[in-house]
Order: sequence, then structure tokens, then C-alpha cells
Amino acid sequence: MEIKRAKKMGFCFGVRGAIRTCHRVSESESGKKYILGMVVHNKNVVKSMEDLGFNMVTEEELLTGKDSLEKGDIVVVRAHGTTNKIYDILKSREVIIYDAACVFVTKIRDILLEEEKKGNGIIFIGDKEHPEVKGIISFGDHVLIFKDLEELEESSQIDKNKKYSLLTQTTYNKDKFQEIKKYLEKNYPNIEIFDRICGATYERQKAAEELAKEVNLVIIVGDKNSSNSKKLFEISKKHNNRSYLIQDESELDLSWIKSDDVVGITAGASTPEDIIINIENKIRGNF
Repeated sequence: MEIKRAKKMGFCFGVRGAIRTCHRVSESESGKKYILGMVVHNKNVVKSMEDLGFNMVTEEELLTGKDSLEKGDIVVVRAHGTTNKIYDILKSREVIIYDAACVFVTKIRDILLEEEKKGNGIIFIGDKEHPEVKGIISFGDHVLIFKDLEELEESSQIDKNKKYSLLTQTTYNKDKFQEIKKYLEKNYPNIEIFDRICGATYERQKAAEELAKEVNLVIIVGDKNSSNSKKLFEISKKHNNRSYLIQDESELDLSWIKSDDVVGITAGASTPEDIIINIENKIRGNF
């Protein structure tokens, strides 16, 4: 039995930055500390932030006034960012805000604002229920959002006499984006396409694809609510039917593995290194 890691996997720039922000705040601030939602989509990371003294406050609590925030409390905005309205509420509550939103997220938001100022309509490709997407599109006046090429093709909302700018979720599948780009360039010359998919996301997706072709089975380590982890699983499953998405070593079923297998391991951008090591150790300890 052999274990082979993907060439690119685990924490990305944005996640690492958000966690560093939390550690810095923990060391430098003495007041009550909160994180807006899950700092990243990984339950283990959230638990480690609780151990540092952070509480969680949700957007729903802020919107309904059911939160316990007080003036001077510290709030770290998660890596996915949040909505325009939530930012306004936080400012009105006079809390100390540390914005750990990923720079790729804030860049797309800035482009959206710039393009609307030019008078362009906005088309957004992504999961409308994902917090990153909800946050970005909340800064627009009117955004057309589609989850994929099929939904885009079926739509009659796009006016060919109007200029549009197309933006995407940072973790959108790069290959699927290329299909959308090809379709739009052929049918809608009035749409300017911005490719701002996170480079780290693309690298991890390609590395997962390569790994899936080289090994007998693939273990994808990540939270099941994580968009990028689910996409890694989808990509791997496409090329290797023995692909499994697990949160941590407690979900690893050793019956999946044969003694002569080459086991591939990749991990979502929110997955800590210690969880990956624990999984590797569990496999090695039984074969």
C-alpha cells in the first residue's frame, strides 16, 4: 500500500489569512470576540477558533436583532465575506471589525461595483445559496445569477442590446467556466467576461484530476459544506469511481482500501494539515 498526495492541496491563501487574523486578534484584543459565521467551511477549524475564545454570531441573528453584540466588541468577518447590509449593521453597532474576507472575493466585489458604475448589467455564475456569492451580489443593484451553463442557455433574461459583465464564484470549476465562456463568445458579443476564479482553486482542481488518474482510489478531505471540497470530489469521481469525501479520520472506512492499493489524498482549501496527517497515519497503521 502506498499513499500519494496531490501536488496542490489544503489551505489556500485566503483561508490561511483568515486564520492568521483570528490568531492575531486573539493575542492582541482583550474584549469579547466573535466570528461572523464559520470563519472557513471546516468544522474542525471552527472548533479551534472557539478554543481561542471566539464565539460565533450569525447573519440571521444580526438581521433579526437576536445577537448579543455590544459596542466595542470585536467581530472578524469570515474569509467568504458577507453582505452589504451586514457590513452596515456591524458599523451601526459600533463594534471593532476585522475583515478577513479573501482578497479574491473583495476583488470580484470591486469589479462588480466598477462595472455597474459604467452602466453595465451584471451576470454572475455560481451557487446562489453560497455565502460568498450572497455577499458579492448584495453590492449590486440588479444581478442576473445562474448556477451553470444549462441554466444560462435556458434563460431569456439577457438583452442582446445591453452591455453586461460576467463574474463568477471564486471556486467555480475552471473547465465548466471555459464552456460558459465559449458559449457566450459565440452567442453574446455584448458580454465582457472576467475570469477571476481563484488560482489556488484551479491548481487544486487540476492536481485532483491528475491524481485521480494515477491512483487506485482517492480520499478527498474536507467539510461537506465546503464548495471547493465538493468540487474536488466531483472532479475526482469523474476520473476515479473509488473517490470518497470525508471530514476527518473518524469518517475513513478502511474497508475501502486494499493492501496493494495506491491511495491518493487531496484536501479542500479549508482543511488543516493535522487532519490530513491523522488520516495518513490511520491508513499506514492498518496496512
